[in-house]
Amino acid sequence: MIAESFSYHRPQRLDEAIRLLQEHGDSAKVLAGGHSLIPAMKLKLARPGVLVDLAAIDQLSGIHEADGSLRIGAMTTHGAIAQSRLLAEQCPLLPQAAMHIGDRQVRNWGTVGGSLVHADPTADWPAVMLALDATLEVVGPSGSRDLRADEFFVDMLQTAIAPEEILIAIRVRPTPASVAYVKTEQKASGFALCGVAVVLDSAARTARVGITGVAPVPYRASRTEALLAGQTLTAEAVAKAAEAAADGIDALGDIHASAEYRRHLAEVNTRRALARAIAPADT
Repeated sequence: MIAESFSYHRPQRLDEAIRLLQEHGDSAKVLAGGHSLIPAMKLKLARPGVLVDLAAIDQLSGIHEADGSLRIGAMTTHGAIAQSRLLAEQCPLLPQAAMHIGDRQVRNWGTVGGSLVHADPTADWPAVMLALDATLEVVGPSGSRDLRADEFFVDMLQTAIAPEEILIAIRVRPTPASVAYVKTEQKASGFALCGVAVVLDSAARTARVGITGVAPVPYRASRTEALLAGQTLTAEAVAKAAEAAADGIDALGDIHASAEYRRHLAEVNTRRALARAIAPADT
């Protein structure tokens, strides 16, 4: 199928991209990889009059250490994250999860920022960003601001970014090796029926658990986290906490999986992710 006609812009600077969004308003869409937007345009589900391609803005790509954090540019590809030695050493959850995304072609072209802003409820990155307690940097006509991961995702396919703002980077703190991402995927698409990201802090005896694919919005499994706080992570404690992974959640149901099955997967994958984070060599 062929998309409807549109004008195409490839700005070299961030301020130029923001100006284009201001100038064209609701008719403009940001292109940040295109794996979601281009198919939607071909199916006439999206009909932007203007595309603003961010690929030529160098400052939006790359992985760096900055002020005690790791900063990942929004236009960094999934593949670059998967292959990053810096992240493998200091934040292994990111490259681990990146390898679950699509196939090699998707990973080498799709971007972390594009995925996050699209806010597909079955995407992998949202669970990871929630578990890492990530900070997302956005820039618009009024300047820059930071959004916490738990306030970034608003509803299905909706984020807290304003129409004239652009996500420029994600910041995460270095994490220990006690992390895991476990996913049950829809086989045809590779999207998550349920993906669970876990970060354990052994010193503080706390856990952060992010879940995607189960509800219209990715979420922190707060009840599970509360049950694990301060506990010795025995198999019994983990199993009990995992049972609460979908507490209070209005689960999705569709042709791929019922709401009941997704809630079951939340429990099973949370238990598996916790076990893997506790003893990665044994799972």
